[in-house]
Amino acid sequence: MTVLEDQTADFAHYLTVEQGLATNSVTSYTQELHNFIQYLTGKGVTDFKQVDRLQLMAYLSELTAVGKSRNSVIHAVSALRKFYRYLVQTHQLTVNPMANIAAPKHAEHLPAVLTVAEVDRLLATPDTTNKYGLRDRAILEVMYATGLRVSELVHLKLADLHLEMGLIQTLGKGDKERIIPIGDVATDWINQYLQTSRPVLLKQRTSPYLFLNGHGGGLSRQAIWQKIKKYVALTGIQKDVTPHTLRHSFATHILENGADLRVVQELLGHADITTTQIYTHISKKRLKNVYDQYHPRA
Repeated sequence: MTVLEDQTADFAHYLTVEQGLATNSVTSYTQELHNFIQYLTGKGVTDFKQVDRLQLMAYLSELTAVGKSRNSVIHAVSALRKFYRYLVQTHQLTVNPMANIAAPKHAEHLPAVLTVAEVDRLLATPDTTNKYGLRDRAILEVMYATGLRVSELVHLKLADLHLEMGLIQTLGKGDKERIIPIGDVATDWINQYLQTSRPVLLKQRTSPYLFLNGHGGGLSRQAIWQKIKKYVALTGIQKDVTPHTLRHSFATHILENGADLRVVQELLGHADITTTQIYTHISKKRLKNVYDQYHPRA
C-alpha cells in the first residue's frame, strides 16, 4: 500500500469513527480520493504533502475537461476540502492548499416528480393476489406515505413499526433516528402483507427485516430500484422514475397541500433546511405550469 493509500484508509476511519458518517457517504468521499490518487500517480506525486494549490486547480480543471458534470466537480471539491482539513487537524500538514479554492455553483436541478394521479396508477400496478405483488404494493405505499430513502426502507425492521400509533422509526444519514407518521392506507397494506405474504416468504426462518425477498432474506436497494422500474414501465408513465422519485413526490405533494417547510425537513431527515428548499422550487414551477395551461390569458 502506498503512502497515498495509507492516508486515504486513515481518512475513511476518521469519517466513520470521528465524524459518524454513513457508510455510503464514506464510500463516496474515499472514491473521490482514489480518483485523485490516480491523477497524482500519473504525475509522479507520491505524497499529499507534495500537492499545492495549483496542482489541485489543475486536477479540478481536468475533471471538467474530460466531461465531468458540474455537480461531480462540486462533489470532488467537497471531498478534497474535507480531506485536507483532516490532514491539517491531524498535524500532517500545516497549510491547507484547498482553503481558497472555490467550487462551481450548483446547476439548478429539479428532480422528477409524479402527479397524484400518476402515483395512484403506480401504486395500483402490483398484482396483490400473489405474495410478491402484495409485498410490492406495501413497499410502494410505505415509500410514498413516509418519504423514506430506499436505504432506510430496506433496513426497516419489524421492531421499527408502531402501527397502532400510526408511526414508524428509522435511522437516516449519520445514524440519526427520526419518527415518521404513516397513514391508514399504508398501514392497511403493511398489515395485509404481514398476515398473508411475509409468512410465506419467510419460509419458517427468522428475519428482523420487514420486507423480504423470495429466499426469506432482506431486499437490496438494487432490487427495489428494479421493481419500481418494472412497475413504471407497466403503467406507461413517461418519466425517469427511481426510488427517490417517490420521496420527491411525497415532499412536493404535502407542501402543495399546505405543509410547513420545517415539517417537511423533519419528515425527510434533512440536516439543513436549504436541502429541503428545492421542493418549494418544484411547487412553484408546477404552479406556473398549471397557470399556463388553464388561465385563458396565460
